[in-house]
Amino acid sequence: MDWKRRLDRLGAPIPTKPAEKADVLATLRERMAEILGRPGPVPFVPADPSGGHLPFFREEREGGVLYRRSVSLASSHAVGRIPVDAARAASVELLALLALDTRLSAVRPERLLFLDTETTGLGGGSGTWAFLVGMAWFEASGPLAVEQLLLRSPADEGALIDRIRERVEAAEALVTYNGKTFDLPLLAARTVMTRRPKLPERPHLDLLHVARRVHRARLASCRLVTLESEVLGFVRGPDIEGGEIPARYAHFLRTGDEGALSAVVEHNAWDVASMAALVGLYGEPFGLLHPGDLVGVARTLERAGSLDVAERAANTALERGAGPEGLRVRGSIARARGDRAQALSDFEAFSAEVSDPKVRLALAKLYEHFVKKPLRALELVEQGTGESQEALEKRRTRLQKKARRAD
Repeated sequence: MDWKRRLDRLGAPIPTKPAEKADVLATLRERMAEILGRPGPVPFVPADPSGGHLPFFREEREGGVLYRRSVSLASSHAVGRIPVDAARAASVELLALLALDTRLSAVRPERLLFLDTETTGLGGGSGTWAFLVGMAWFEASGPLAVEQLLLRSPADEGALIDRIRERVEAAEALVTYNGKTFDLPLLAARTVMTRRPKLPERPHLDLLHVARRVHRARLASCRLVTLESEVLGFVRGPDIEGGEIPARYAHFLRTGDEGALSAVVEHNAWDVASMAALVGLYGEPFGLLHPGDLVGVARTLERAGSLDVAERAANTALERGAGPEGLRVRGSIARARGDRAQALSDFEAFSAEVSDPKVRLALAKLYEHFVKKPLRALELVEQGTGESQEALEKRRTRLQKKARRAD
């Protein structure tokens, strides 16, 4: 990254004259001091008894030096109300439906690999690399093993890529949060740059896509920290912003100040643990999800074609007070199942509370073709169905003819 981009990322003014450079350097130092002075997340595990900032062990490998931190989490270790061990018992069939990826249904949950990266830039590209990689998987003995890899020198990147490859080869599927867009393409690019063979292909559960389908109607943001607080019931406390992370690593490389990365390491570890908790929740969502989120589950399951499970989600949502949106989705599922009486009942109940042209159109079709009441269908059409003018006139003309014949 060139110096102008570095200054811009740190929020410092870019000098236009040589005399301004001293002021800019002072601004940079002040900015870094402010960043480093902010408290980090709640400690992921108790502090390293040695008192060092970074609890990583040095390992000599053929591809370079690897710095690795390993922690085993007991089955009782939880992120908010969900233990990480719940991922081991998750229904992969349900996860596959929510992910809209049938390949995941054949995966054993104990062979999932959770993966998250912290990088030198947010935009990707050949000048960006992953300097901290968090991974987690279930050990044969039961605990969730969390491993973090730190790139203390870019010269050792090959060793980091080799270790990632070992874990991907041992896994049946990958779990990330926005990994389809960011983490996996970045690692693929760095694999090429280090002249390594391509990483093995595995089914990929990107939890961001699932979260958007399930929570978007209720939550303004689907950031992982938002899901932690609003869905899992966990608050990390003070946390670092993603935009600060590249600056902290640049400071570490320049000065060797391990304290600059302590909060980044904790941030990354919590990200990985939270993904395991979310898999546990999404793999059995009926008991713990907010009714509005169950509506999102029902919509997604309907889209996936699993109508029986979708109906169960919709019914559960309504039992817990989902309101009109629960009626809308249950009516849609009933229509797809061919249960037109239930669809009519739900759409009518929805329309009594909410004015929606799409639902009026669905009702107009039901009254015309199922109930055989063209006058009622015509009333709904006149209230607006969101159709094009051409389609509207065609429907109106047909219904008027049917109504005259009925008289």
